Amino acid sequence: MFTKRILGLATAIAVTVGGFAGAQEMSFFRIGTGGTAGTYYPIGGLLANAISAPPGSRACEDGGACGVPGLVASALASNGSVANVNAIEGGTLESGFVQGDVAAWAQTGTGIWDGKPAAAKLRAIANLYPESIHLIASKDSGIASVADLKGKRVSLDEPGSGTLVDAQIILDGAGLGEADITPEYLKPDQAADRMKDGAMDAFFFVGGYPAGAIAELASQHEVVIVPIDGELADKITADYKFFAKDVVPAGTYEGQAADVATISVGAQWITSADQPEELIYGITKALWNDNTRKQLDAGHAKGKAIVKENALNGLGLPLHPGAERFYKEAGLLK
Repeated sequence: MFTKRILGLATAIAVTVGGFAGAQEMSFFRIGTGGTAGTYYPIGGLLANAISAPPGSRACEDGGACGVPGLVASALASNGSVANVNAIEGGTLESGFVQGDVAAWAQTGTGIWDGKPAAAKLRAIANLYPESIHLIASKDSGIASVADLKGKRVSLDEPGSGTLVDAQIILDGAGLGEADITPEYLKPDQAADRMKDGAMDAFFFVGGYPAGAIAELASQHEVVIVPIDGELADKITADYKFFAKDVVPAGTYEGQAADVATISVGAQWITSADQPEELIYGITKALWNDNTRKQLDAGHAKGKAIVKENALNGLGLPLHPGAERFYKEAGLLK
C-alpha cells in the first residue's frame, strides 16, 4: 500500500483552472518510488518537479517550469519494484521506478513472474542509473563474504521489493537459501536501526549510492560493505544478463577505506501502454531538457549518473510509443 507522503507538486483532486481565456486543464501523474530511506524516493521527487508545469506557470523559455503544460506530478513512497509493477498494471499508478530485472521478468512472465499473468502492458520511459547491490554487515559480526552469512541474522528487505528478489539470487549463487540464515524482511532504515541495537548482523539494499540509511548507519556504527565478487559475481552476471559488475568507490560511506566490488542492475522508469502517447512524449522530453539536467546534478549524488546517452541501456521491455518518438527525434534511436 502506498503511503500518503508525497514529494513534488501534488494535490488530491483533479481540477480545471477556468475563468480566463485559454484555461488549461490540470492533470496528474504519479511516480511510484521505494522506501523513504532509499534512492528511488528522492530521485522521484526531483523528476516529479522536473516534469510538472501546473496551470498558470511561467513558460519555460521565460525562466519558468519546463515540464509538461498542465501536469502536476508526484512521487509516492512504496514497497519498491514488484509493488510498482503491480500498481501500474492494476491502474493505481501511472508510472514507477523498477529494477531492470524485475521489469523484464514481469513483462514476459518469466523468472519470478513464472506461473503468474505477464504484466504485458509495461512500457519503458528510460533507464536512469545503475543500482548497486549493497550487502552491509556489522563489523562485530565477522562477515566478510556472502558465504559468511550462514547462520546469521540477515534482512532481505520487504516482500514486493526488488531487493528481496536479488538477495535471493545472491544467496542461491553462494549455495545458500533462506533456511541457512535467520531471515528478516525489513526496509533498510529498519534493518539499520536493528543493527545499531545489536539485533541484526547484515542486510541487503539495492539502490544508487550513497544510500541515506546506510550513510547514517556508517556514521554511528562500524560496518563493513561486503563484496560480491570473484566466482560468485562471474556466475550471477553470466546467468542473469541484466546484472553487471560494479564498484562502490572508496569513501562512499564513513569508514570505507577502499573500493568494494559488487554487482548492479539498472533503475528504470516505466509506465503502462495505456498512457497517452502525447503525455509520455512530453514527459520524456521534459526528463531530458537542460533545466532538468541542472536539477539532477544539484539535487542528488546519483542524479549526475542519469544521462540521456544511457537512457536505452539494459531495457528488457518495449519503449512506450511516446518515449520512442522522443528518442528517434533526439537521434538516439533509428
